[in-house]
Parts: sequence; structure tokens; C-alpha cells
Amino acid sequence: MYRPNLNDLQAFVVITREGSFTRAAAQLGVSQSALSHTLRALEARLGVRLLTRTTRSVSTTEAGQRLYLSMAPLFAEIDQELAVVSEYRDTPAGTVRISASEHAANNILWPALQKVLPDYPDIHVEITVDYALTDIVAQRYDAGVRLGEQVAKDMIAVPIGPSLRMAVVGSPGYFENRPAPLVPGDLASHNCINLRLPTHGSLLQWDFEKDNRELKVRVEGQWTFNSSLPILRAAIAGCGLGFLPEDMVTKEVADGSLVRVLEDWCQPFAGYHLYYPNRREHSSAFRVVVDALRYSR
Repeated sequence: MYRPNLNDLQAFVVITREGSFTRAAAQLGVSQSALSHTLRALEARLGVRLLTRTTRSVSTTEAGQRLYLSMAPLFAEIDQELAVVSEYRDTPAGTVRISASEHAANNILWPALQKVLPDYPDIHVEITVDYALTDIVAQRYDAGVRLGEQVAKDMIAVPIGPSLRMAVVGSPGYFENRPAPLVPGDLASHNCINLRLPTHGSLLQWDFEKDNRELKVRVEGQWTFNSSLPILRAAIAGCGLGFLPEDMVTKEVADGSLVRVLEDWCQPFAGYHLYYPNRREHSSAFRVVVDALRYSR
């Protein structure tokens, strides 16, 4: 009985999931031209068009969407079973893919994992910095990192860090000709540095709390970034006030590069959690990563 090669179906699944021939080719380790040829051959074999391609995007046809929805879970199940089989190795091995924000990647994942991975040379960790609330199942991540209050109820959540606190900071030069804000409402007269969230394209609101009174403030200013490090750099340069995690500015506040304001309005909140689907089996490599990240109070 003839059994067709499944490589072209796997290639189709990756292209659809990534929404890009460029990203799919990089993930599969082939050239874009070879991947395009594979997809055309699959469409010819099936006699239907699976993808609609433009210069900027890739989308599925009706037939392609149906094929993707049926094939993607099967390939995910195959990957999971292969990970289980790898348990028979003498040492943990495999790749663990994690989606996290820039702050979590730099301040939680890196410090913990860089101490452990040298002892496990066959474990590979891929960290993708992403501020969007990514569907880790659809994007085939092994786990994601979110603040505790953002984790879906159907996920296993493991605390990986302490409570967090935000800080409003500006340079000494910025405050030379401006009075420091005493209440959140004073921010309306200040040049504030915004963070744009990719999830909805909106700007991050600055959340404050004092004496059980919560305030959400929308600020304005000349600068907007989509990650935290440029905000820190701009605040140090005197471009405006930044709203950043407290541990990200500890050194700068201590050495006088930044001045902290509205501290009594910045209360602690639930810290980062590693979350992942409740599956029956997880690879030994994944368990090593979870144990390395687990936070003990």
C-alpha cells in the first residue's frame, strides 16, 4: 500500500502556524524557494489550493483551514510522544520553547536557567520575547510566562518569582525645571514615556493604588516604545517619566541616575508564573526547566 511522505504536510502546518514562509523556512531549516516548491507540490497532489499568498501575508483557503485544523493536533501529538520516548535516555534532552515578556526573560528566566543548563548539555531552551497574550498551544510553545492574574484557569501555573512593584522614575535633569508629581493626577502635566502593547495596539495604562483606592491613568508624552529597555534609556536621558518594574531601576535609583516619585502609590501585585497545558506527560527536559524556575518564598 502506498503511503505518501508526510514532510509536505508538516511543512504546510508550520507555514500556516507561522503565517510566513520566511519564519517557517527558518524553523524547518530549508530555503524559502524549497519550501514554496514543497507547498506547490502538495497542492498539486491534493488538487486544491491551500494557501493564499500576498507579498505581506499568508492565509489559508477554506480547504487549507480544514486541513490545518485536522493535521496540526496530530503533529503536536507526535511531537509529544517523541518527547515521552526520549525519557528512555540516560540524561534529559530536548528543546523547551517558552514565550515571555522582555522583563521576565531578563530578570527571571535568564538568571535561573543560566545556572542550571551547563549541567544538562542536551537540553536546549528557546525563549521568545513577546508582550502579546500568545496562545501557547496554537503556537506550539511548551510554556509561557504571565503575571499570576493573567493565567487562564485551565492551565497549570507555577510561581517563578516574587511579587512585583512598579516605579515611576525620571532623571535629576528632568526635574530641574518641573515639580515632582505628588498624586497620579499630576502626571497630566508631565512628559511621560509610553509603552505600546501589541495585544490590542493600545498604550499601557499606569495603575496606582493607595488606601484601597485604585486609579488607572492614561499618560501622554513625546516618546512611545514597545519594550521596556528603551523606556529605561529614555528616562535616564531626561526624556520624560518612565513606568517600569521596580527591580529594573534599583541600580539607577541607588546611584542617582534616576529619581523615584509616587512611591506610596505603587503597591505590590502578583508576580510571574510559568504556565502550561495540563497534559499527562512532560519530557524530563521540561521538568528540569520547571524545577529550575520554581520560586520558593
